[in-house]
Amino acid sequence: MRRIIFTEFFVHFLYISTATLYRFLPAMINRPGFAEEEEESPVYCPTMLTASIPNGTAFHPSNFILLGIPGMQDQHIWISIPFCSMYILALAGNGTILFIIITDKALHEPMYLFLCLLSVTDLVLCSTTLPKMLAIFWLDAHNISFHGCLTQMFFVHAVFATESAILLAMAFDRYVAICRPLHYTSILNASVIGKIGTACVVRGLLFVFPFIILIKRLPFCGHHILAHTYCEHMGIAKLACTSIKPNTIYGLTVALSVTGMDVVLIAASYVLILQAVLRLPSQDAQTRAFSTCGAHVCVILVFYIPAFFSFFTHRFGHHVPPQAHIILANLYLLVPPVLNPLVYGINTKQIRTRILGLGMWRR
Repeated sequence: MRRIIFTEFFVHFLYISTATLYRFLPAMINRPGFAEEEEESPVYCPTMLTASIPNGTAFHPSNFILLGIPGMQDQHIWISIPFCSMYILALAGNGTILFIIITDKALHEPMYLFLCLLSVTDLVLCSTTLPKMLAIFWLDAHNISFHGCLTQMFFVHAVFATESAILLAMAFDRYVAICRPLHYTSILNASVIGKIGTACVVRGLLFVFPFIILIKRLPFCGHHILAHTYCEHMGIAKLACTSIKPNTIYGLTVALSVTGMDVVLIAASYVLILQAVLRLPSQDAQTRAFSTCGAHVCVILVFYIPAFFSFFTHRFGHHVPPQAHIILANLYLLVPPVLNPLVYGINTKQIRTRILGLGMWRR
C-alpha cells in the first residue's frame, strides 16, 4: 500500500512540474491577447553576433541570440569541460538516488520522499540550462526562439523556487525528527508529504508566471542579443526600450518575500535543531548530528549565496564583471544538483549501504 501511495505521488509530481508545462506553456504564452505581431527572424551569422537588426523590427523579436560568456568565446571549449563533467555527475548522482529510493520499499519514509523530490527538481533545474549552454559552446547554436526563451526563463525561476521550498520542507523534516521524534510519523505521513510537495510546485508556478506577462508587455525595438548562456528574467527585460521598473520591483519582491522567507525559516529550523543537539547526553551523538547538519548548511549556502548574488547584481552590481556574473549564475544552477546527492544521499547510511550493495551485485 505504501509503495502504491509513493508511486502515485511521485508520478503526479513529475508530470505536473515538467511534462505538462513543457507541452502547454508555449501555447499559453502565444495565446490571443498576449501575442504581438512578429517579423521574420533576421539572418544570423556566428561571426557577426553584435550586428543590429534592420529598422522596422516588430514589437517582439522572433528569436534571441545567446552570446555565451562575453569576452571568453575563445575559451568556450575549455570552459565547457568542467561544466559538462558536473552535469554528468548531477545526472548520475540524482538518477542513482531516485532509482534506489523508488525500488527499495524500506526507503519509502518521509526523509527519503523529500530526498526524492529534491533529486527530481535537481535534474530539471540543471537540465533547463546546461544542454543549451553546451550547444552554444560546442556547436555555436546561439539562436533561441522568443517563446523558447520565455519557456526556459519560466522553468529556471519556477524550478529554483520549487527547490527552495523543498529545502525548507527538508529542514522542517529534520526539525520534527530531532525535536519531536515521538510524533514524527504522525506529523509527516504520506498524505502530508504529498500536499507539501504539491504546494512547493504550485507556489513556484504561481509566483513565476507573472514574469512571462511582464516580459510580454515590453517592446524590444530590435534588441535581441543576450550576453548570457541562458534566458533569465532581468537579462531579457534589460533589452527592452522602455521602463522595466515593474519587472525590477516584482523580481525583487519575489526574491525577498519568497526565497528570502525560505532562508529565514530554514535558518530558524537549524537554530532549533542546534539547541536540541546541544541537549543530547552523548558526545558521539552530538558530533554526528553536528557533522550532518553542518554539511546540510554548507549545501544550502552554496545554493542561495550565488543565487542572491546573481539577483542583486542585475539591479545594483553595475561594476561586477559580466564574466563573473554569468559563471556564478550557471554555478548556482549546477553545483547544488552535484552536491545534494553526496550530502543528503550518500552521506546517509541506508542509501550508502544500498549503493555499495548495488555495486557488489553488478560485479
